[in-house]
Amino acid sequence: MVEELLTAAIATGVAAVVYVGAAARVVKQYERGLVFRFGRLREEVRGPGFTTIVPFVERLRKVNMQIVTLPVPAQEGITRDNVTVRVDAVVYFKVVDPASAIVAVEDYRFAVSQMAQTSLRSIIGKSDLDDLLSNREMLNQGLELMIDSPAVGWGVQIDRVEIKDVSLPETMKRSMARQAEADRERRARVINADAELQASHKLAEAAEVMSEQPAALQLRLLHTIVAVAAEKNSTLVLPFPVELLRFLERSAPPPAAAPARKEPAPAGPASEGPGPAEVDGAPAPDAVDAALAPDALEGPVDGLMLDARPPEQERDGLRE
Repeated sequence: MVEELLTAAIATGVAAVVYVGAAARVVKQYERGLVFRFGRLREEVRGPGFTTIVPFVERLRKVNMQIVTLPVPAQEGITRDNVTVRVDAVVYFKVVDPASAIVAVEDYRFAVSQMAQTSLRSIIGKSDLDDLLSNREMLNQGLELMIDSPAVGWGVQIDRVEIKDVSLPETMKRSMARQAEADRERRARVINADAELQASHKLAEAAEVMSEQPAALQLRLLHTIVAVAAEKNSTLVLPFPVELLRFLERSAPPPAAAPARKEPAPAGPASEGPGPAEVDGAPAPDAVDAALAPDALEGPVDGLMLDARPPEQERDGLRE
């Protein structure tokens, strides 16, 4: 009898241990438990900790309440300004209603992923390329609203949506690089022109000061020569100042007038006597004709009368 009672107690204990093992459940801190009794959802949601269910009658379904990071595959689309791009994003969401997340939708992760892909393609078609590259905050908010609207009925709350990367074709990258280069070149030219304008004003003021003191220009020239001569690999070309030439020209004495040299007239033939240049020590009529105008030879030239001998008297003089 005692043996039978001992055997029954052992069997009861083993059955109790098996029952407790089958009925015991542990719900973690970040989870919530849903109990289904014969396939019907119980209204009570089991919190974290130790809990039990009726074996073979109830079934416990655990739901993760943590924020889930869901990467959205890259989606290729055409923007509003007809540019083909590939955009990928990431969605952060969490379950706020475990019952709706399990009952209202078959797989809430897959549903959120598909909705994110569809919304991302819609955002690409409604946006310009410049918005995708520079105005991502507004696009992220719009994408979050598009995903969150149907997800509310699934017991899911969209915490944040971020566009990670925008891939452009190589031709578009080169075009954008040329555009950026041209824009920077334009800004550089504007800056250089502004600098030249300011420098011209300063140079004009410096020129006014140097015009009052001409020596300042020479000093400035010497300073420039010293600055250029500091580099050993340069050739220095020293300009000669025009002011120094003018100063030397003003200080030089005027050149003296050279006396006119008289060349002797050629002598005539011996039979005809002396030439016309030896008539009473006076210049010959030909020389006077070369020095004076032809119409001034009719009378006396500056009070000088020409005295010419007849040819017979000249021959007599030669005979003597």
